[in-house]
Amino acid sequence: MKKIYKLVLKAYLGPLVATFFIVQFVLMMNFVWRYIDELTGKGLDASTITELLLCASANMIPLGLPLAMLLSAIMAMGNLGENFELLAMKSAGMSLMRILRPLIVLVGCIAVSGFFISNNLVPAANKRMYDILYDIREQRQDMDFQDGMFFNGLPDMSIRVGHQDDKTKLVTDVIIFDTRATNGDMTTTIADSGYIYLSDDKNYLYVTLYNGDTYEHSRNVRWYESNNLRRHSFELQQGTFPLSSVNGTGEMSRKFTESKTRNMSGLRELSDSLQKMVAQSQAASYAPLFKERIFPCDSSILGGDSIRFDKTCFKPIDVYDSIASLTIRDRARVYANATSSARMSRGAYSFDEQSSKVAITQFYRSENEWHRMLTMPVSIIIFFLIGAPLGAIIRKGGLGTPIVISVIFFVFYYIVSVSGEKMSSEGTWDALYGMWLPIATLTPIAIYLTRKATNDSSLLDMDWYDGRIRKLAKSVRRRFKRKKRA
Repeated sequence: MKKIYKLVLKAYLGPLVATFFIVQFVLMMNFVWRYIDELTGKGLDASTITELLLCASANMIPLGLPLAMLLSAIMAMGNLGENFELLAMKSAGMSLMRILRPLIVLVGCIAVSGFFISNNLVPAANKRMYDILYDIREQRQDMDFQDGMFFNGLPDMSIRVGHQDDKTKLVTDVIIFDTRATNGDMTTTIADSGYIYLSDDKNYLYVTLYNGDTYEHSRNVRWYESNNLRRHSFELQQGTFPLSSVNGTGEMSRKFTESKTRNMSGLRELSDSLQKMVAQSQAASYAPLFKERIFPCDSSILGGDSIRFDKTCFKPIDVYDSIASLTIRDRARVYANATSSARMSRGAYSFDEQSSKVAITQFYRSENEWHRMLTMPVSIIIFFLIGAPLGAIIRKGGLGTPIVISVIFFVFYYIVSVSGEKMSSEGTWDALYGMWLPIATLTPIAIYLTRKATNDSSLLDMDWYDGRIRKLAKSVRRRFKRKKRA
């Protein structure tokens, strides 16, 4: 019995190691093509590139290891079946599950190791990889903005441009939200055009704006009751912002997806902090409006009863009559102030909405990553339970048929996985359903194939299908001849 187990393990370990490195190489080529523009022409030494590639390969283990398990299982069992070794074992009275017993133990150990790799090695490799990529990108002299999108790569600042010229780097329709003030105030700058670029040492942000307005308004808890607004227009405005806090590795994990750089315990802490951040942002923005009964009370946002002010002593005011009694200049000043206040409020709520969206997106991603660490070892076992019965059924070794079948199953798994992750990332589904959807889809297939292989079913026997097709064609021809005679 030990010799048979050694034979099965030897037939499986060789294809497993070979297919794992082949899959990792293919995935590595995808990574290189994605970042080839950022790696070339930067004067990077060999040690930096090697470290980056090693971290990227560690990041691809959760995707490459299940595919390697599927392909190697099909190849190993297919080789045993093609050489009639599997048939000899079954003739000796061994069932398929007994033949696969050493492989099941081995796959279980690999699945447990895969969990620790996904929980410990992959987050550390991701953090180091993002740090290296950030250091490489720091060598760029210009800041590139996407048209109509907010740029949130700077601490406590959000920049939106309508369009950036690729040659001159001139930006148009500029909006800058600055929340660096410790008292909660926010400065909103709106300009027609300008230039925004980094200094050579990347420690300062230089801003030159043309033809715009600057609004300085309160952002504390009493902003709705006593809103202090200061506005001034400019034809040319130049500013220098220190960015020394960006150059540390501590800010790096926030610049990229922080959920990729944490283990399961860290993801739980991140999820709790993000939930509190979203609740505080919503409460700070909408609490005064709820209290003033402008919006209906929503306990899901404020988390309890909101305090309302007693307005029984307030006197009614006829706004239209008071405006009609003003002079033309006073009306123009009132309308200008109202327009500025509306524009300021719209900008403030746009900033709050963007901040809340970022926090909610990070929360969904952290939940997905937490479940991904659990689904990775389970997917290893599922792919083995699919590949081993398939190899025993098709009885074809080599790289031809196993690669075709494994690619079909893996593409199906990848499509279902990406679809479920997208649904959970958008908040449509819970992370539990989105991340476990491919496992729930492939588990019945694994059980069905294992049952068919145990019963020596001719599920993929081409001769069996050829005989059935010929029999069906013969019966159709007979019926056709009978109808023709009639």
